[in-house]
This record gives sequence, structure tokens and C-alpha cells, in this order.
Amino acid sequence: MFDLDKLVNDYLVPFGLKIVMAVVIWIIGGIVINLLARLVRSAMNRRHIDPTLVRYTESTMRIALRIALILSILSVCGIETTSFAALLAAAGIAIGAAWSGLLSNFASGIFLIVLRPFKSGDMISAGGVTGVVDEIGLFVTTLTTPDNLRVYVGNTKVFGDNITVYDANAFRRVDLTAQLAHTVDLNDAVARLKARVAQIPNVVEKPGVDVEILEFNPSGPVLAVRPYCHNRDYWQVYFDTNKAIAEVGGTAHWPVPATRQILMPPPGVAGPAAGGTSAVPPIVPGAGGTAPAGTLPNAPAP
Repeated sequence: MFDLDKLVNDYLVPFGLKIVMAVVIWIIGGIVINLLARLVRSAMNRRHIDPTLVRYTESTMRIALRIALILSILSVCGIETTSFAALLAAAGIAIGAAWSGLLSNFASGIFLIVLRPFKSGDMISAGGVTGVVDEIGLFVTTLTTPDNLRVYVGNTKVFGDNITVYDANAFRRVDLTAQLAHTVDLNDAVARLKARVAQIPNVVEKPGVDVEILEFNPSGPVLAVRPYCHNRDYWQVYFDTNKAIAEVGGTAHWPVPATRQILMPPPGVAGPAAGGTSAVPPIVPGAGGTAPAGTLPNAPAP
């Protein structure tokens, strides 16, 4: 005979109590988790910790506490959690093997946030990309390039390569060159360039402008022109320095650098210096003649 009282007392009432207890634990646990997350976030914000690290810590803590809360509810309901934990661990291993690259980016993101080789707003060069850091995420670092493109670079590529931080120091050097002709007075040229480049806006006074002889080539000496400025002013100083070099050259009436070539007579052919006649007739400027065959059109007369 069907016993309703036994069914209610032995099965429905205990099961209902477990359901009610599970709902109560879920609600109270959720309130506690939110309270703890807010306390941790407030404490980290008071210490002026990087916002990315704050969000990462808060989200990680919320996920871990939710998992613990679910396991507690299952235990209260009489469900064995040992096998569930083993299944969760096995799933974690499988997911880790399948998402090894993603987890590698995740681990690199943690190191970037903790070690802080750069911060949001810095201009860096990393992973083959140069730009301003918008955000250091858990998986990717977001950069805005100088041509206003947004680029997402995997954290593994950023952390595993050389990182150049342009804003780390108070100033940086602008490297330019000035080609001079052979007839230009070097000391006068150096003095003129130093004085003019030092007047460019945003060029720092210390260290001063460097203008030195870099090398010599067939057209003449090459000067290295190197002012210093803050990174935010780099391109303005770069272009203004080029304009200053052209302005100084025009004001001083420097001749245009040009390669000079000298024609030498072939071996065995007497030249003017040996008392004979030149194997190649000279080209007289303004005579209206043309260069003889076998000569270079821009070569000076022997």
C-alpha cells in the first residue's frame, strides 16, 4: 500500500530542506563574495595599484570563491564532490593542453602586470610593433601606432622579446646628418649648425646639441647633427632640425655637394704632364663643344 506520509517525511521534506539550504547558502555566499571583492578592490585602489592588476585580482578571486561555493552547496546536498573535483582537474589539464598558447599569453600577462616593465600611456617598441600602450590585458597588450592604428599583440610575444620604452628617460637623441661640399669651412659650419639647432623649440639645453664630423665620402664631409628632446617632441624636433640644416646652408651659401671625378689617361699614353698631348681632348666650358666618345659627361677637364 502506498504510504504518502513516509514519502513526504523520508524523501520530500529532507530534499526540500536541502534545496532551501542550498538557495540560502548561494545567496549568502554571493553577498559575502561581493563584499570581499569590493574590500579587496578598495584596498588595492588606495595603494594606487595598476587598474589592470586590480581587475585581474578581483575577477580571479570571484571565480575561485564561486567554485568553492558551488562545491560547498553540492556537499550540503549530499552529492559526492571528490569525483567532481577529479573531473574538474582532468578538464583543466585537457583545456590547458589544447589552449597552451592562450595560457602562455595569460602567464606572460601576469608577469607584465607584476613586473611592470612599462605602463599604460608609455610609448614602447615590442613584438615588432611601436606605439602607445592603451591597455595591458591578461592575454594581449593593446597599442596605438603613430599612424593611429590599434594593434593587439600577444603577451607572450611582448614579454619574450626585447622591449624598448621610449618614455622611460627624461630625453632621447635625434640622429640626423648634414652632407657638406669639400670647400665648406668645417669649423664655421659646426658653429652655425649648433647655434641654429639650439634655437629649435623643445630642444633640451643639457646635454647640448652635438655636431661632429661623422665620415668623409666622395662628395665631402658628413656632419652628425644630434639634438636632444623629450620623446613626445621627437618628430617635431626631427623635422625642424632638417629645416634648420637647409636654412643654415642657404644663408651661408654653401655649394651643393657633388662627387668630383678626374679622368686619367690610359697606361702608355702620354699626357700633358709628360710633354705629350692628352689622349682625351679637354672639354672647355662654354665652348659649345660636346664630350668626345669614351669620356664621362660630368668629368672635369684634365
